[in-house]
Amino acid sequence: MAREAGGITQHIGATEVPSDVLNDLCAPLMGGKNFNSPGLLFIDTPGHHSFSTLRTRGGSLADIAILVIDLVDGCKPQTLESMRILRQAKTPFVVACNKVDRIHGWQSEYGRAMAVSMRKQSKDVLALFDQKYWQLVGQFGEQEFNLERYDQITDFTKNIALVPCSAKEGEGIQDLLAVTIGLAEKFLAEQLEDVEGSAEATVLEMKDERGLGKTLDIILHRGTMNKGDEIAIATPTGPLVTKIKGMFSPRGMSEMRDAGDRWDSVDTVSAAAGLKLSAPDIESILAGTTLRIIPDNDSRQEIIDQITEECEISIDLDEEGIAIKADTLGGLEALAFEIRGMKDTSGNPRNINIRSATIGPINRKDIRSAAISDDPYERVILTFSSGILAEAQAELSSDDCEVLHIGSDIIYHILEEYDEWLEATKKKLEEEGRENVIHPGRILIMEDHIFRRSGPAVVGVRVLGGRIHVGQRLLTIDGEKAGRVKSIRDGDHVLNEAKQGDELAVAIDGVTIGRGVDEEDVLLVDVPESHVRKLRKLSISVIEEEILAEIIAIHRRDDHFWGR
Repeated sequence: MAREAGGITQHIGATEVPSDVLNDLCAPLMGGKNFNSPGLLFIDTPGHHSFSTLRTRGGSLADIAILVIDLVDGCKPQTLESMRILRQAKTPFVVACNKVDRIHGWQSEYGRAMAVSMRKQSKDVLALFDQKYWQLVGQFGEQEFNLERYDQITDFTKNIALVPCSAKEGEGIQDLLAVTIGLAEKFLAEQLEDVEGSAEATVLEMKDERGLGKTLDIILHRGTMNKGDEIAIATPTGPLVTKIKGMFSPRGMSEMRDAGDRWDSVDTVSAAAGLKLSAPDIESILAGTTLRIIPDNDSRQEIIDQITEECEISIDLDEEGIAIKADTLGGLEALAFEIRGMKDTSGNPRNINIRSATIGPINRKDIRSAAISDDPYERVILTFSSGILAEAQAELSSDDCEVLHIGSDIIYHILEEYDEWLEATKKKLEEEGRENVIHPGRILIMEDHIFRRSGPAVVGVRVLGGRIHVGQRLLTIDGEKAGRVKSIRDGDHVLNEAKQGDELAVAIDGVTIGRGVDEEDVLLVDVPESHVRKLRKLSISVIEEEILAEIIAIHRRDDHFWGR
């Protein structure tokens, strides 16, 4: 796990564990019996909660799933997301309750079966375990799942099995494997036999492999694949039809992404298996899509049509919005999914529009397409595991470039940085907007504070709500014009603005005290109609909203549609 960016598995991988290894490992629990299955092929789907799309793709391949949970931390957002996806995909699963060794006082023995380990623990340790266990039972119950310890279940069709384990100490791994494969053989026998027919595989990724050139890592989940077979694969421009030049299987139990030079050349492979293949012209394939063998019969066009559908990126786009990019189709869909679900600090949906969603590195066209937008919120490119072409990097780095680029190998980091930028930009634009937009304000001319009655009138006022600014026009509550603010003074200090609670002297042009305006009168800032519409897009205070409503009501005495 530590080899991945941020310690989080970001791409689907695969590991094959043959039956003889399973039987040897689980022998202490099997009472002399062996498994019927030829082995297990583990598809390592991303654990990060951002990857619902990839996990859904992985879930479609899986006969049974293992949901790994930290006993100490309990259910996290990604755990709940995984439960939802497994339920939607109707995929049975086992819960691996990891890190039991972190319970205070736990006595570990490397490689020991959990059934044995539980009997070796003290009552105090078991009590601590039970406390964490029942917390998990409650959390699963909130999601309408019945969770029970694997050695206490009476009906596996109604309860989810929880297997305590420690990956660090190797404890409980036999129990986990035995429960997983036992459930698969008992309840999924017919499904496990359905691996015949036209070969299908899921493309994990394209790699440059030393000595092999460009290769594809795939999971063959149906049928048999032969060297020389004609295949159809999805690319951004449509289906690619090519021939398998070579097939390579990882030796022993090497995980596909880590096998390095440990590859065996093979001529025939049957499902289910993880393998690498080489073929001409595969540079632009879409990772996460289906690879299909083209049979020598009338179904050739049907296969190509199916691949054509997969070439289309299934992301709804808007006429305006930000641009997103990724290195794989699954990554792109995952990024879009998370962006669509973003919320602001108050928990309200951000409703981010996506104008463009493409696979590959940022190019100059991407930057220029973003730069032409008049909306600063839309001059943004977000990239997940996607590079930048040299000329595009130079353009992004120039001082006059107004396009924001945020990229990372971890989607959470992208979203966090983007969210911080959104909040900072919102604050900046609102501050600029407050300078350019006349805001509501309400003042009281205080009794015995008439310093000059006209030319200009100088009076003492208290700001009852909102604010007033030099140059703003005033309005009586009867809707009559009440002059314009010429200056604001607080003792010897000349101010441009006064806010709620301030008491100070104001000079008002165009009014005579005693003629339409007098002491103890309330005056309002006369907000222009065009500014009312702008104010509705800004964040104003509750008192400002109240004053604005009063101003609108005054003007609508003469014009019913004023401010609409």
